[in-house]
Amino acid sequence: MITKKTAELSPESVARFERKRLAAEEGARALADVQRRGIEVRKNMARLREAREAKEAEEARLTPEPTLKKRSKKQAR
Repeated sequence: MITKKTAELSPESVARFERKRLAAEEGARALADVQRRGIEVRKNMARLREAREAKEAEEARLTPEPTLKKRSKKQAR
């Protein structure tokens, strides 16, 4: 029976381990970046919503209420 010594790692296994480590680090960075961008987008949306609501409230305050005109009654034939 042939057993492989754990102290001796083949170059392929070292390269595989390094690729996995780099992929894990890059994945963690990408996930953090996506989360950071999501937070920025939500903050911007909240800022824009507040500005829009303030503008709509100001327009509603300045716009006079339209007066309803009474319809004239048509004469029956």
